Amino acid sequence: MKIADIDLGPRPVMLAPMEDVTDRSFRLICKEQGADMVYTEFVSADALIRNIASTTRKLSIDPGERPTAIQIYGRDPQTMAEAARIVAEARPDVIDINFGCPVKKVAGKGAGAGLLRDVPKMLEITRAVVSAVDLPVTAKTRLGWDHNSKIIVDLAEQLQDCGIRALTVHGRTRSQMYTGEADWEMIARVKENPRLQIPLIGNGDIATPRQVDDAFRRYGVDGVMVGRATIGAPWIFRSLKAAALGLDPCEPSVAEKFAMLRRQIRESVDRIDEYRGILHIRRHLAASPLFKGIPHFRDTRIAMLRAETLDSLEQILAHVENDIIPNL
Repeated sequence: MKIADIDLGPRPVMLAPMEDVTDRSFRLICKEQGADMVYTEFVSADALIRNIASTTRKLSIDPGERPTAIQIYGRDPQTMAEAARIVAEARPDVIDINFGCPVKKVAGKGAGAGLLRDVPKMLEITRAVVSAVDLPVTAKTRLGWDHNSKIIVDLAEQLQDCGIRALTVHGRTRSQMYTGEADWEMIARVKENPRLQIPLIGNGDIATPRQVDDAFRRYGVDGVMVGRATIGAPWIFRSLKAAALGLDPCEPSVAEKFAMLRRQIRESVDRIDEYRGILHIRRHLAASPLFKGIPHFRDTRIAMLRAETLDSLEQILAHVENDIIPNL
């Protein structure tokens, strides 16, 4: 699969953009574990133009994580075009437009998935961003606003005509948020449109090697994007990429998994500070499958998620790794 001149190889598996999750450290680890392409956290066009420090920091890319897409969102075509020009100076491989974020503070203000209720403006934004930069521009969106307005088949073709070089479709409507099951049959309908010539990337509920294989073989997508299943488990790309290529999965050892979590913690602290860095990483610790299914783990989990220093957190992790898990 290619996005413009960027060759991602056969059946690429990608890391989805997720706010407060896909920072530079996490992206690099996912890349090392087999992700073919990674996406940044959402970047607000308005905040970027105002030069908000917490937003501009999101533009930092490690050479080892490439190819990388920086994803921007906003509701005004001129603002989005200017933000795209700022992003282009950071030289990502791709600029992605967020037309899919369903949360109220984004969609409710007419950005992200909110633009599914104003397709003319969505297309105007797309044309403005494509015209503003010389980098490949892609887009990520949903099936439609709600069950009664699943417009994605026609919308995909319209976005293609605006100049995007690939499209990612999350198989839910905005109204569904993240409930129910992703509709991969609808994603397949988009791919079946003979007028769609750009690569189609499927997204939604991908968490197992079987689902990756189904996405390519049954639904015919060109690429697969994985989101929530990666939180606390960057090593998931090993098995998912193996499945995409028809190979036997190579599961990392428990020690390797703990090493990845410790690296995330350390690099989060180095990037921010000890207290806020640990706060940032708690979402990964809470979601990590490393700790699921451990009997009588509640008190240890609470202590782990309340730890405020590196030393206290390391003591808990060492206890789980060396004392609890080996005795299960």
